[in-house]
Amino acid sequence: MDVVFLSRLQFGIAACFHFLFVPLTLGLSILLAIMETRYAKTGDEDYRRMARFWGKLFVINFVVGVVTGLTLEFQFGTNWSRYSAYVGDIFGSLLAIEASVAFFLESTFMGVWIFGWKRISPKAHATVMWLVAAASSFSAVWIIIANAWMQHPVGYVIRNGRAELNDFLAVVTQPFAWHTLLHTLSGAYVLAAFFVMGVSAYHLLRRYEIALFTKSFRLALTFGLIFAIVAAVHGHYNGGEVAKTQPTKLAAMESHWETEKGAPIYLLAIPDEKNNRNALQILPIPGALSMLAYHSPSAEVKGLNHWPKEERPPVALTFISFRLMVGLGMLFMGLTILGWFIRHRLMEYGWFLKVMLYAIPLPYIALQAGWVVAEVGRQPWIVYGVMKTAEAASPLAVSQVAVSLVGFIAIYTLLSIVAFWLLLKAARKGPETALAITL
Repeated sequence: MDVVFLSRLQFGIAACFHFLFVPLTLGLSILLAIMETRYAKTGDEDYRRMARFWGKLFVINFVVGVVTGLTLEFQFGTNWSRYSAYVGDIFGSLLAIEASVAFFLESTFMGVWIFGWKRISPKAHATVMWLVAAASSFSAVWIIIANAWMQHPVGYVIRNGRAELNDFLAVVTQPFAWHTLLHTLSGAYVLAAFFVMGVSAYHLLRRYEIALFTKSFRLALTFGLIFAIVAAVHGHYNGGEVAKTQPTKLAAMESHWETEKGAPIYLLAIPDEKNNRNALQILPIPGALSMLAYHSPSAEVKGLNHWPKEERPPVALTFISFRLMVGLGMLFMGLTILGWFIRHRLMEYGWFLKVMLYAIPLPYIALQAGWVVAEVGRQPWIVYGVMKTAEAASPLAVSQVAVSLVGFIAIYTLLSIVAFWLLLKAARKGPETALAITL
């Protein structure tokens, strides 16, 4: 193991752990805002109690997400100093906006929301949660734009031996960034919906607070159904954007080795990277890859053998992660469609409630798989076509990175135990009584 590998492993572990909490913040903030808005409009006490209950889980998740996110930005200076020196003029400006504007607004509104339950009116409190949700999404915008620039660099010039920003508008308006943002937000909203449905299913199976948790389940079901369909439909257009900007990633996603017109997608394939082919490929869908990539069943799609080995991403990991993400995405759409038809008779379908309870981890897995596709599929580049990952790491000793890696794993393991224990405890306890809320 060398410094580059250990630095990548450390950043990957930190990023994956942080991203366990970010999607729930993005999606649950909107669901909470909807709950509070319904309470402000109808006066239905169930919606207030729902907001208080899900709000506790939201705060726990938010705090851990903040803590784990701080370490990521430090690593650009410690482990990736050469990267920061080369592209900091561009990448640094985007992160600065996220930290100094978006995160500041999010944290400020969050404080008002936490301490404002009995100090401001229900309408004002609901408005504050909408502002929290908007600030959370605004924060995601800048992080996604920064990452999208690494995936598809635009609006820069090479000057004085480094990449310098010369067109900020091009960076923030490029289609790749907004396609990625829509896909990421859709996935986050699905995750939040399944989280709420899963916890609600747990209490419905116990026949505890049936009216409240039925409302929670139905609200999340509608939210999840909409964005499961959005994510699935948008995946087609996102594939076209990847084909234009990162054709090697597209080829790795489908383990496509030979350049051909009317390229198929094989429902079952086993990559054989050593021999530059698939060890097994059966059940082809003719022209499907050409349609996904270029919206034409007869279009030519370049295969991995078009590029030298050193220019290709790790194929097996990219391919498996992509198939896992797509398969789970189809499952989410199927479950939410089924749930829609039985939404008024949930208590009659205990098996469905059990499925939704045990499905809570699946959106987390799907989102992690999606980011593996995005980041591993970009290799060997840290900035696609501009700077290779091997050139970006800090000149550190292997022992230095190894020690910090062990420290990260130990601290994150402890933090994960505490965080998930708190979430589990709060989720199982259920909502406070209406009397306790008014005291």
